Amino acid sequence: MSRPPRTNGQFIQPAAARLQSMAASLPATSRRIAQFVLDNVGEVVHMSVTELAEKTGSSEGSVVGLAKTLGYTGFQQLKIALAQDLVAPVQFIHEDLEPGDHADTVVRKVFASHIQALQDTRASLDIPALVKAAEAIRTARRVEVYGIGSAASVAEDAGYRLMRIGVQARVLVDSHIQAIGASLTGPDVATLTISHSGSSQETLTATRLAREAGARTIVVTNYGKSPILAYADIVLFTVARETNFRTEAMTSRIGQLAILDALIACIALEDHETSSEVLRRSFEILSLKRY
Repeated sequence: MSRPPRTNGQFIQPAAARLQSMAASLPATSRRIAQFVLDNVGEVVHMSVTELAEKTGSSEGSVVGLAKTLGYTGFQQLKIALAQDLVAPVQFIHEDLEPGDHADTVVRKVFASHIQALQDTRASLDIPALVKAAEAIRTARRVEVYGIGSAASVAEDAGYRLMRIGVQARVLVDSHIQAIGASLTGPDVATLTISHSGSSQETLTATRLAREAGARTIVVTNYGKSPILAYADIVLFTVARETNFRTEAMTSRIGQLAILDALIACIALEDHETSSEVLRRSFEILSLKRY
């Protein structure tokens, strides 16, 4: 018989069991959300906080509040805990892996999932939105790029490559600096937010503050309803089958990088002579860094 997982010598109650045991004592709205989760665990682990709120006739705040009542930091952590009740431990390494998979099988499965994410993202990409995003960045006085956690490295890469084609870009990956920077933007600034879940509090706050300050807000996020969409002028969707069991998977970043690659190429092509000259100069500067 399987036993509950242990942490620091303490048995941890599975998420669904914890939810079941507390449901009767919850306020009416929380109880309604809890019952829906218990009846639809397999679907809920694929939902965003916005989607669950809509399904239960509640608010995003109520969903997050329930998660915190259960002892989680937010809905994302609750989803991961629920997924732990559903999947084998090896799936936290990668959703498609099984114990005993040989290295060549691991490579095949991992590459296949990445290829699928790229194909799905390309098929779903809104080209008119991509064109609008390129124009917003090209005509802005400066661009601010926001990313937290695993999205921070993607934001850094985007900012670096924008500078390489002559765009005045500033990358902000600290939540406090993001909030300050966003509040000091304006109509002549474009912001680019990378957030797979679309519900990270830090980047959601920065995007909201930038929108309120009059900046054009561009968001790269995974397909589906999420809180950040309320503050996005332009949305570029990835389609990545992940974060059901892991919070730091590579699949979403590959989709994000591909979209940003296409976006930056579109910006550069609009004024290819200037972009080519800036790239040539940057190559010369960087050549001084090599033996």
